[in-house]
Amino acid sequence: MDPKGKVALITGGARIGQVVAAALAARGCSLALTYRGSRDAAEATAASARAAGVRATVLSADATVETEVIAAVAETVKSLGRLDILINMASIYQQTPNPDGARWSAIQDSNAKSGFLYSIHSAPIMKHSGAGRIVNFSDWLPATGRPHYKDYVPYYVSKASVAALTEALALQLAPEILVNTIAPGPILAPPNLTVEENALVIEATPLRRWGGAEEIARTVLFLIETDFITGECIRVDGGRHLF
Repeated sequence: MDPKGKVALITGGARIGQVVAAALAARGCSLALTYRGSRDAAEATAASARAAGVRATVLSADATVETEVIAAVAETVKSLGRLDILINMASIYQQTPNPDGARWSAIQDSNAKSGFLYSIHSAPIMKHSGAGRIVNFSDWLPATGRPHYKDYVPYYVSKASVAALTEALALQLAPEILVNTIAPGPILAPPNLTVEENALVIEATPLRRWGGAEEIARTVLFLIETDFITGECIRVDGGRHLF
């Protein structure tokens, strides 16, 4: 699918999402950007997209609440005229040494349920137009099949659920809609990372560096433009899974 002239709905568009949005806008793709708490980031991304010559709209929506998801999808079509691409980036990355039921549910809802809700409510629109792309986000650890780090039980399971959701949706929505997952590894260093912790990450990554948000944007574009890959999970981790 050529993104030019298409419309992409992006959830969780801060940081990496802003770079993904800019890459799509540069290729002539209009954008609907949803946010729950980072309105300023969404507005800045939309302004940049408009400066690039494409339409953009900003929508307040909690990705875990079905009525708000339905409203965001409907408003995207109303404002921009169509919906061709869904990029599910809304996520919580949280350490939980002693998780309880409430934390479990909150992380599962944000990381897995949100993608499910946006997908099932976007799919009929894409099916009606004859084509669509859905790109989800998992994590390099569940994609590799081992948790590796303690105290991330709800997060790890939620991201494994995303990979399973992708496979199930790819089968369910074929042939019109292609559904794939990106599993990032060391892409952007957390702001509170110590020098020692950074050195450990670099040492454990065969390519010896953080990837940068541009690597995710390139992978998103690849999964939009391909016509024969679906149900796949692509690790973007600089070879981190090899250790």
